[in-house]
Amino acid sequence: MVATEIPSLVLGSSAGQRRMPVIGMGSAPDFTCKSDTKEAIVEAIKQGYRHFDTAAAYGSEQALGEAIKKAIELGLVTREELFVTSKLWCTDNHPHLVLPALKRSLKTLQLEYLDLYLIHWPICAKPGKFSFPIDAEELMPLDLKGVWAAMEECQRLGLTRAVGVSNFSMKELENLLSFATVPPAVNQVEMNLAWQQKKLRDFCKANGIIITAFSPLRKGASRGPNEAMDNDVVKEIADAHGKSSAQVCLRWLYEQGVTFVPKSYNKERMNQNLQIFDWSLTEEDYEKINQVKQQRLISGPTKPQLKDLYDKEN
Repeated sequence: MVATEIPSLVLGSSAGQRRMPVIGMGSAPDFTCKSDTKEAIVEAIKQGYRHFDTAAAYGSEQALGEAIKKAIELGLVTREELFVTSKLWCTDNHPHLVLPALKRSLKTLQLEYLDLYLIHWPICAKPGKFSFPIDAEELMPLDLKGVWAAMEECQRLGLTRAVGVSNFSMKELENLLSFATVPPAVNQVEMNLAWQQKKLRDFCKANGIIITAFSPLRKGASRGPNEAMDNDVVKEIADAHGKSSAQVCLRWLYEQGVTFVPKSYNKERMNQNLQIFDWSLTEEDYEKINQVKQQRLISGPTKPQLKDLYDKEN
């Protein structure tokens, strides 16, 4: 199998103009270090994937690290060719805990540096034991200014090439941009055909922030029908192009100028997800896509849910 060449975007505030492949492989969540995760990642590297997304909270850092080590030993890839993202969990969202948390992730991943380190949620919880969802009683005020200064320090130390955020609203980004010396390179958020995030996209584009879409195929923690993949309109467009619904979903994201991290450990689907660069959606397709019902899927990491976590969108 010939590895697919994947386009990339330059991260604005990264050290050394780091390039981020537009499609990556997600790994959330995996609470045991499963051999199938490791094998799937090695297979993904063989197919051409170079961008891998994990987080301290996913439990997949160990498997990803082992897979990268194996792929490098097999001569499939060098560390410099890979783009690895991990994330700071809410219990470590304290200025003095950022650097130790990143060092822990690097140790688990068996890496000397990350390409991108993200604040996982704009929420701070009492330090200590990981739990998901987070009991709302465990929440504390977030010192974003202090935490961001610590993130910038991680980049200065060379432990990560770029820093960014995840699940941040426009309001939170505006606040962050008001004091950041190094602006966030990326905001990773839920984005798919059934949650298109137009306002947030426009805001991020205007401020040089690249969006990474998680749940790009609207799977994740979905309940009930998949409004993106199982949508009749999407199936219609897919049939017209001789493509799968997943390919239509990912092609649409690519045409929006964002990056995205689908998760599939199935060899054929992994390959299918890469076959989106040599065709285009039509104006008629866009008219249909604009009719897809919009609804957020991921409501937040706390129990009960916070009412003011997001901007009013759509």
